[in-house]
Amino acid sequence: MRRHTVATAAICLLGTLWYLCWVAFTPGPVAVGYLFMPLSMGIAGLAARSLRRAVPPAPAGRRFWVLLEICCYLFAAGFTLLAVAAVRTAPEMPAMPPAGAALIGTGVLVAMWGVAQVPLGVTSWYERGKQWLDRTIAFLGCVTVLWHFGISPMIWASEPWTASAVSVLLLACLFAAGSITKVAYIAGGPVDRTAMRLVASTGLGAAAVALLAVLGGYHGILPGQAVCMPVCGLLIALAARRQMRAAVEAPRGAANVWLPYLAVLAVDVPVVDVLIRARFWAPGVPEGRLMVAAAVVVTGLVAVRQYVVFRENTRLLREKQESEARLRHEATHDPLTGLANRALFRRSLEAALATGPATVVLADLDEFKTVNDSLGHDAGDGLLVAFADVLRAAAGPGAEVARLAGDEFAVLLPGDTAGEAVAERITAATALPLGEQRLLVQFSAGLATAARGTPASRLLRGADAALYAAKQRGRANWVRYADGMERPASAHARLGGDLRRALDAGEFRLVYQPIVDLRDGRITGVEALVRWEHPDRGLVSPAEFIPAAERTGLIVPLGRWVLRETCRQAAAWIAAFGPDVLDKAAPNVSVRQLHDPDFAADVAAAVADSGLPANRLVLELTESAVLRGQQVSRVLHEVHAMGVRLALDDFGTGESSLSLLRAFPAAIVKLDKSFVDGIELDEPGTPAAEARQAVARAVVQLAGALGLDTVAEGIENQEQADRLRRLGYTVGQGYHLGRPMPAEQLTEIFAARRRVAAAA
Repeated sequence: MRRHTVATAAICLLGTLWYLCWVAFTPGPVAVGYLFMPLSMGIAGLAARSLRRAVPPAPAGRRFWVLLEICCYLFAAGFTLLAVAAVRTAPEMPAMPPAGAALIGTGVLVAMWGVAQVPLGVTSWYERGKQWLDRTIAFLGCVTVLWHFGISPMIWASEPWTASAVSVLLLACLFAAGSITKVAYIAGGPVDRTAMRLVASTGLGAAAVALLAVLGGYHGILPGQAVCMPVCGLLIALAARRQMRAAVEAPRGAANVWLPYLAVLAVDVPVVDVLIRARFWAPGVPEGRLMVAAAVVVTGLVAVRQYVVFRENTRLLREKQESEARLRHEATHDPLTGLANRALFRRSLEAALATGPATVVLADLDEFKTVNDSLGHDAGDGLLVAFADVLRAAAGPGAEVARLAGDEFAVLLPGDTAGEAVAERITAATALPLGEQRLLVQFSAGLATAARGTPASRLLRGADAALYAAKQRGRANWVRYADGMERPASAHARLGGDLRRALDAGEFRLVYQPIVDLRDGRITGVEALVRWEHPDRGLVSPAEFIPAAERTGLIVPLGRWVLRETCRQAAAWIAAFGPDVLDKAAPNVSVRQLHDPDFAADVAAAVADSGLPANRLVLELTESAVLRGQQVSRVLHEVHAMGVRLALDDFGTGESSLSLLRAFPAAIVKLDKSFVDGIELDEPGTPAAEARQAVARAVVQLAGALGLDTVAEGIENQEQADRLRRLGYTVGQGYHLGRPMPAEQLTEIFAARRRVAAAA
């Protein structure tokens, strides 16, 4: 690239020096002045060719540089014919040969086609049309100036120029105008913007030649040929060099938006010139008409463009306003139900309390998580939308309904409106199936009313305490807040925090209740039960802290600890007293644990780390935990495949106990305590005795037919044990057979049993 640039620059310098010498000394014929242009364009074509070989451009860029190379060769050939004609007509200056004019004109058309093919990165019809409007304005402005100062004087001169010369210059001027308007809108792409600007500048060389010819007449032709025209080759060589450098540089610049307005000013220049020279409506010279017409067209197009810009600005402003309104709505409303969110509800509540009393109804769906787990989140979302519609209808006009979080909703009733009527309407509406799934659901609600000036947080705490009280009383219930009602709720909340601390501090202990062979009283297994030794409250009942652990999700890490500790202790007993010391160690598993994605991995890790044989581990599950959908079923089958046994606890109390034995991979069924209580008091022959014993007998026979083991729970005396043994039960559990005890006490029992066996 440097060689080509230096060569074309040298040719331009030589042409300039020759012309200066010719003017000063007239050293030789004018034909020499026609040699510089074909030489310059020939080298420019070689520069374009070298560029394509050195840096293979993208297809669009390659097409542009190929067409530009062809243009250079056509120019070189056309001006070579002009130089030959100059030799023949020496010492007079030659006229443009028709063949040369055809070659040069074809070269200009090829260059125009190449420039037109450069992509601008505009895809939409709207943007493309707007850009074409801008480019038309700019093109007409440029053409008007070039026509007025270059082409028109040649056409209307006293001695008219040849048609071939005028045609070539006209095409060159059109190329200059088109290139300038094109390059103004190139911000990047396969052809570098600076390189395109250099190529576009070549058209100005033709305009300069035309201007020199008009101003200098016969004496203006030679400087145009020797000085101005060779610069076109230099510009093309510089453009090729710039394109090569752009291949390793980031694109720069942006499209110009001021060009159409500059074109309006450009049109005013020839109009002013016409007025100054008093040529307006001159006889036989339609120059004034053309200038005025061009000015009218350009200004009219600019007016159209301004209208388009106005329309676009109006559209952008409308879209901005709609976007802002949408963002405000999204920031204050729930996207699923369209109800107000917590932030908007809080502001509405504060505004209502600032002007008068207000009532808040907090409501949530009972067992909503069961719907999500069993039917999927789509069904759960549909249920939430349907319940939101119920609340809207029940609240009536003037009320504010909001979704606070999950399945928790709130209704704000301004004034002293009683919330009981709203709760009754919600109860009546939820008595019918809701949503596309036609689900029959229940809800719990808490009501609270506060006077004017009451802090919103206090009213919300009261409604929340009432909701907690309603749930404590049972599902499908609603309660109005009364003084002191928040104390159990706050204690329950503090209990959750204490649970987290207790887990970290290691305050939980395991006790083990023996599972005994009813025939000889031998301990065959243990059930692991968790206890909490609170540093201040002492021993906390599982009935108190297990529901809190379930609600807060801490049951998952707590259950993981129980599982690992049970496996560790059972493996230690087997290692100390032999494999016959116990057949099973059974921790309880909650439904929240079964939904934990790591549960199966936790079981495998607990068995592997402790060394406990997998078939000695028994996981006890309730029927309600098992009936939780495909996810739970998959996890249970995965655990069963490890060799771990599964026990169905509280068997006989659910609605699907018999069907569960076929779908659930159970190894053990545990007869619920309700069928054992009082079994020894029933007199033979009475209906109650026959029914109680029939259930117990049916369970053991069904389990035997399916190859399952049975355990009778809740045995409180020897009479119950004897009756169950006669019914076919061989294993039992209860306070009569053994209370839950620490691991150390069981260790002493196992040690004593081994000493007795050794003595025997």
